[in-house]
This record gives sequence, structure tokens and C-alpha cells, in this order.
Amino acid sequence: MSNIQRIIGVDPGLNTTGFGIIDEKKGQISLIAYGTIKPPNKESLPNRLEYLNSHMKELLKKFDPIAMAIEDTFHSINVKSTLLLGQARGVLLLAAASMGIPSASYAPRKVKQSITGNGAADKKQLQYMVQQILKMDKPPSPLDVSDALAIALCHVNQNKYL
Repeated sequence: MSNIQRIIGVDPGLNTTGFGIIDEKKGQISLIAYGTIKPPNKESLPNRLEYLNSHMKELLKKFDPIAMAIEDTFHSINVKSTLLLGQARGVLLLAAASMGIPSASYAPRKVKQSITGNGAADKKQLQYMVQQILKMDKPPSPLDVSDALAIALCHVNQNKYL
């Protein structure tokens, strides 16, 4: 059994879900893959949720992570968008659980604190730090991707004892 910990970080969204996959072995972090899942806007809500579910399951089968790190829902003034985000998040958690992959949730402030040292950092600062940590040639984009990679890195930082 190798000591590689493969983590998928997920920034959930009904329009765009960012994902980032990293490996950690003995303190060394490697970038494996990243991208977005974009359910078709014109589809019904159930079909968009199913799209998220099936595409996440494909990623989980292909990359076989030991854990999913996902951003916790934040409370928004717009109740409807918060509810939609919660549904997308629930489907993503279910995709992992149905494949026996444990999930951990991290509040946005916790992720920012873990990666930048500042819980109030903006998305551009977070994107810059992710680029530096993962030694990427250019900033990961869109921001959904840099957020997802930051969530995966936060998970590694929080679980150094693994």
C-alpha cells in the first residue's frame, strides 16, 4: 500500500462546479487534474442535478480519491440561490458516499485561512497562493477551479496526521 493520499476538492455550484485533484505523499503535493462540471442551463433542475451526479461519479471512478473535500454552504441573503447550492452540494456528497468515499466539509473562511493565512482573503489572493503552492505555470481558472484546489489543499493541511 503506497502512502499517496489522493484528494478531490470540490467547489459546488449548480451552474459551475469546480474540481481539483491532488496527491500528497510525505508532505509533497502533486497536481493531478482539475476542471469544471457545467450542467446545461436550459435543463430542468432534476436533470441538472443528475448531470452533476453522473459526471462526479465518472471523475471519482477515473481518479479514485481516498476522500472528497467540499466547501461548506455559506449563508447568503438570497435564500433561493442558497437552497439551489445546497441541492447541488447534496448531490455531490451523495455521489461520493454512494462510492464509499468519505467527505469532509470546510467553511470558506477556513479554506482561505489555511491557504493564505487570512480568513478574509479575496478569491484572487487564494488563486495566486494555489498557483504558487502547486507550482502552476499560470493561475488556475476559472475561480471555481482555484477554489476547488484550495479546498483540497486545506484538507491536506487539516489532516497532516494521515
